[in-house]
Formats: sequence, structure tokens, C-alpha cells
Amino acid sequence: MMDDKKIARINELSATAKERELTEEEHAERAQLRAEYVAAYKQSLVNHLNNVKIVDDKGNKTPLRKKTEKKNEKH
Repeated sequence: MMDDKKIARINELSATAKERELTEEEHAERAQLRAEYVAAYKQSLVNHLNNVKIVDDKGNKTPLRKKTEKKNEKH
């Protein structure tokens, strides 16, 4: 996950953008930090979904499968 300092910096830049126009360097920094945040968020979600198990009525645990894996099984 992304560290608190970087998240605080994103918030700081967003607040600054509401007060005044950001400089080119600030725009670039904010874009880079946002991209890093989104990538970390997506990776966290993937890791979480990889640990999800479906429990059927008999108590059998089945891991979630990716959509592409399900499509390949049908063919």
C-alpha cells in the first residue's frame, strides 16, 4: 500500500488546486502520485480477491477464478 506521506501530498496538492492553479511541476507530481495510488489500490484489490473463497452448501471451499479462466472451461 502507499505510504501516508504520499497520500498526504496528494491531498495537499488537491487542496492547493482548489485555491490556485497548479504549476507544471505540481501537475506532473500529482499525476504521478495519483497513478501510483491507483496502481497500489488495484494491486490491493487483486490480492484481496485472490484470498476470497466461495463456500457451497456442503462446506467445500472454492477459490474465485478469473473471468478468462471461466470462459476457457466452457470451450
